[in-house]
Amino acid sequence: MSESADLLSGLALGTFQLNGQFMEVAEELARPAGMTVAWWKVLGAVLREPLPAAGIARVMGMSRQGVQRIADLLVERGLAEYQPNPAHRRAKLLQPTPAGREAVAKIVPGHQAFADRLVAELGPERARACLDALTHLSTALDRLNPP
Repeated sequence: MSESADLLSGLALGTFQLNGQFMEVAEELARPAGMTVAWWKVLGAVLREPLPAAGIARVMGMSRQGVQRIADLLVERGLAEYQPNPAHRRAKLLQPTPAGREAVAKIVPGHQAFADRLVAELGPERARACLDALTHLSTALDRLNPP
C-alpha cells in the first residue's frame, strides 16, 4: 500500500474510534436528562432555528429518514413540535418545545464538566489544534466528495 493509502486508512480508523468514544461520552451525558444521543443531536440542531428534517440531517451527518423518525418521536413526547415551512409546504420545520429546551439544559452541567476535564487533559492550545485539524479534514472531504 502507498503512504497516501496508509494515511487515509489511519485517518478513517482513527475517526471511527473517536466517533465511538464521543458517542459513549454523549450517551453518559444524555442519560440523566432521559435522552438518547440521537434525540440530543436532533434537538441540538434546532435550538437556534427551526429546520426541516433534511436540514437537520445535513448538519448532523444523519440520514433524513432517521431524523424524521426521531423528530416524530420527539413531537410525540412533547419535546419538539412542527411548524409550517414557508419555503416548502411539505417539509415542516422542527423546533424544540419548552420541555425539549429543558431536557437539553439538563445536559449542560455534565457537558461543561467533561469539557473542562478534556481541555485540562489536552491543554487549550492542543484542543484548538485538534479542532482545527478536524475542521480542515472535514472541509477537504467535502471538497473531494460533495453531497
